[in-house]
Amino acid sequence: QLQLVESGGGLVQPGGSLRLSCAASGFRLDYYRIGWFRQAPGKDREGVSCISSSGESTDYADSVKGRFTISRDNAKNTVYLQMNSLKPEDTAVYYCAAVRFPLCRPSSLLGSWGQGTQVTVSS
Repeated sequence: QLQLVESGGGLVQPGGSLRLSCAASGFRLDYYRIGWFRQAPGKDREGVSCISSSGESTDYADSVKGRFTISRDNAKNTVYLQMNSLKPEDTAVYYCAAVRFPLCRPSSLLGSWGQGTQVTVSS
């Protein structure tokens, strides 16, 4: 329940782009505010971006503003994270999850964490 599956990660060069997908199975995603989070080696999990159930409101961490874009397609039961101008410091395992309003941080989690998808930015 309230668990999602992430995909789309991979190895890219600095300055490259990736689009991550977050797909829900077994429940209606459009009822929930969804967030993307990441955890780099040796660091705590941190909030990256969140989007309201309707898609009208979004939040971004300062470190990704202007480079990442969160969106959702409720008809496909999917949330996306478009990542452009990637930097080595973006390297992490990325997770998506349902989150409660109004904050966009790991402590706002509803449900549970999935497996995540690895993003590696390196030359």
